[in-house]
Amino acid sequence: MLKAIIIDSSAVARGLLNTVLQDGGYDVAGQAHTCAAGVALMIKHNPHIVCIALEQVENDLDGMREIKAKWPKALVFMVSSQLDAATIQSAHAMGVNGFIVKPFKADTVLNTIRNVVIAMVKRQRAAMAALAPKPEEDSAATE
Repeated sequence: MLKAIIIDSSAVARGLLNTVLQDGGYDVAGQAHTCAAGVALMIKHNPHIVCIALEQVENDLDGMREIKAKWPKALVFMVSSQLDAATIQSAHAMGVNGFIVKPFKADTVLNTIRNVVIAMVKRQRAAMAALAPKPEEDSAATE
């Protein structure tokens, strides 16, 4: 089961997203109202998924950088009610993997996360396949 951390200043948004993720089969290891508190939870739980509100990223860019530096394999999803092209572009530059739009629609949230996880697994498999020796290389090495 994939572990998730939710970082959002809104208790209502945290609660709703928590319910959606748990109902979708994710283990929500913790919730935080600030980026600093979220980092503390990440140290304790080492999550696979981090859902972080746009305002938390804007208020604590260093916290976001720390998350990406210390947990490079964690999938980061930005949560916001307003996502414009500039915000999406800057979020991608910071390493955000996907976007969850408020108000939450359970099936949309779960499909977004699932699609990003599947894409990541495909990229990892392709990278592993590229590193694996080719069959003809193996036979040449044993001759």
